[in-house]
Amino acid sequence: MRSKYGASLERFEKSAGDFATAADIEAEQVILDVLRTARPDDAVTGEESGRTGAGGAERMWLVDPLCGTLNYAARSMLVAVNVALRTGFGITVAASADPFADEVFWTDGASAYVRSDGVDKELMPSADSRLVDVNLDPPFPNDPEFRAVRLLADPGFVEQFRPRVVSTTLAVAWVAAGRRAAYVTDGNLQDSVHFASGIALCQAAGCVVTGIQGQPLHTGVGGLVVAADQETHAALLALIGHQFPSEGGSAVATP
Repeated sequence: MRSKYGASLERFEKSAGDFATAADIEAEQVILDVLRTARPDDAVTGEESGRTGAGGAERMWLVDPLCGTLNYAARSMLVAVNVALRTGFGITVAASADPFADEVFWTDGASAYVRSDGVDKELMPSADSRLVDVNLDPPFPNDPEFRAVRLLADPGFVEQFRPRVVSTTLAVAWVAAGRRAAYVTDGNLQDSVHFASGIALCQAAGCVVTGIQGQPLHTGVGGLVVAADQETHAALLALIGHQFPSEGGSAVATP
């Protein structure tokens, strides 16, 4: 990512407004080569190459070689490289790398750390910043009932929080690291190459992690609310609940 930053890169159209660059494809290939050498019997799902490996493999690697391609192509350094391992129905290890800050956020499934200059430091969530990252990118499976962008216009939101939109799942790792108070997105995120790593980091760090109505993750209407603490999580669920009048005007957290 660092070596190709700022270069004129070939683009490969994927869908309206979405594309991959030569950097995405080459980075994914490097990661796949490492995984296939170390774990030849494992399956892999890559953002650019799709699923490869045995259909019934117990171990599945989820690879997002460049989360924030639009940022990267516009010469913005807000990007992440995400790799996670799903064994059975859970993510057991994961890493999200910031190639420009030279940091790797990682978890062994029990605790979460950030590695910088060869030193690991345990991640400590904190809501002190009051910064909440809101993902405004499609898809929007819960439209018209819920749109994350409407949070930004809610008076209750601006009274309690300050919005940020960095358009990369690096911001999910930042919740685990105490650099964001929370993160909100719509979407069906089961086995998402974009979100699996960040979610695993936040769970291991002790964040509150649910769907957008406070339900267990990957159930109900889907989406994601990850917060540094219960108070922040509850406040965001109340604000999100304003968009679900049929649910009584508020989302309810599920223990």
